[in-house]
Amino acid sequence: MSAATKDLKRITTHILMEMKKKGEKISMLTGYDFSMAKIIDDAGIDIILVGDSASNVMAGHETTLPITLDQMIYHAQGVVRAVSRALVVVDLPFGSYQANPEKALESAIRIMKESGAHAVKLEGGEEVQESIIRILASGIPVMGHLGLMPQSIYKYGTYTVRAKEEEEAEKLTKDAELLQKLGCFALVLEKIPADLATKVSQSLTIPVIGIGAGGGCDGQVLVSHDLLGLTKDFHPRFLRRYSDLYTIIKEAVEHYIRDVKSADFPNEHEKY
Repeated sequence: MSAATKDLKRITTHILMEMKKKGEKISMLTGYDFSMAKIIDDAGIDIILVGDSASNVMAGHETTLPITLDQMIYHAQGVVRAVSRALVVVDLPFGSYQANPEKALESAIRIMKESGAHAVKLEGGEEVQESIIRILASGIPVMGHLGLMPQSIYKYGTYTVRAKEEEEAEKLTKDAELLQKLGCFALVLEKIPADLATKVSQSLTIPVIGIGAGGGCDGQVLVSHDLLGLTKDFHPRFLRRYSDLYTIIKEAVEHYIRDVKSADFPNEHEKY
């Protein structure tokens, strides 16, 4: 991240486009609450995604499907209150946009009005284009998502790499072009071959953010809990852990328990 970009008061969709033109990589992390979002924003992240992955890391569900629109708005409200610089994007949860463009628009408007977020993200290409058109026509920025789409995990039956076969790769490429044509301001590509992701990134004028899609994308996104080592049992090839907060926090709590049990805490200086 350049000093000039770090000093910007607020990241916008226009600034992200300028970053792509300049070849400056875009950083993106998930955030689900005020405290974590404040730290991530203060560090200088470009985009905070209030992801439906909150269903996994915050609520303990096996998939992203159970989280509701109300719950997504609740998480987004805390994040928005913490952020002064990053662009805040909120996932439209499963069932809030797929089948009914009017419902998609209502869901997106609720997110924007009730949380104060700056954009929404949804999964899919041609299948959801009517929903995207409706949302964009209302003036709400939309980020797309192709490749592995966690909301469709029961259709796939596996979290394996997508678009390895020619037919699926061609569809992904066409969908990416369609999302740009419709007016999406950016696109996430999840868990697809790196060569394909690079090709798509180079062919589009909008920024492409990768996760498990190699270094040829215009930026990268990770789940913050994974990056920080708060999760322990998730080991995909694309994940780089930058800390081991699980162990650090566990050891701190164990220390506290020992001090309480031994009556060492509180001491003479820790009481009124």
